[in-house]
Amino acid sequence: MNEPGTAPAIELINVSKSYDRPVLHNINLTIPQGQVTGYIGANGAGKSTTVKILTGLITAYEGQVNIMGKDFRQHTQEQKALIGYIPENAVLYEMLTPVEYLQFIGGLYNMQEAVIEDRGRRMLDMFGLSDALHQRMDGFSKGMKQKVLITSALLHDPQIILMDEPLSGLDANAVILLKEIIGGLKKAGKTILYCSHIMDVVEKVSDRIVLIRDGYIMADGTMSELRAQAGTESLEDIFALLTGRDRSHDHGSDFISIFNKEGGIK
Repeated sequence: MNEPGTAPAIELINVSKSYDRPVLHNINLTIPQGQVTGYIGANGAGKSTTVKILTGLITAYEGQVNIMGKDFRQHTQEQKALIGYIPENAVLYEMLTPVEYLQFIGGLYNMQEAVIEDRGRRMLDMFGLSDALHQRMDGFSKGMKQKVLITSALLHDPQIILMDEPLSGLDANAVILLKEIIGGLKKAGKTILYCSHIMDVVEKVSDRIVLIRDGYIMADGTMSELRAQAGTESLEDIFALLTGRDRSHDHGSDFISIFNKEGGIK
């Protein structure tokens, strides 16, 4: 958390964004240094747009974004160097090997080759990729590519990590490992914005949870605060309540009835 006199890691001040329709409506969000913030919402709620603004992929927006106390528009390259970004889908230079790819990424951050090699090999070994270091990635599975992507995002030791569905394609052991890594990053004082649809993971890793709906922040607090406000225990129920989904209705039975009527599932 922020010490007195230190700037928040992330500040969004009256941030709005429209395409053919408004996507974000005057978002005000302050994330202190060292906090893991879960950022949840249905598809189209504005989560990915927020993340793309924070990575600099979207520059045309209203309002102000501060990263470590500095206006992102005025210090874009300097601030980008503080950020690690793990998107849902790994888009890599697949003709390269993991070692070659990490050398390329590390070079963008002016890292020493020896540091890149040491950190990269150790992280890839943790993910069980030590036997694939020199294999071209065009033959990798989605999960293997995601592990390389996670490694590349953390390689330069960023102060802020943006995770947008980071578990995509990972096997069960890798999911457990990533949750442990998030815990280690938190202990090291890193700031994490964690976007996901997997509610139980969000609940376990987050210090604070922000729920966004149709471009508006609908809830913001610790899990215990959200439980008290919503009068329910699970994050799934809180999510359903605040996004308007009827959890009292048995949609599973409705689904099966479709096949029953057609003579399918009995």
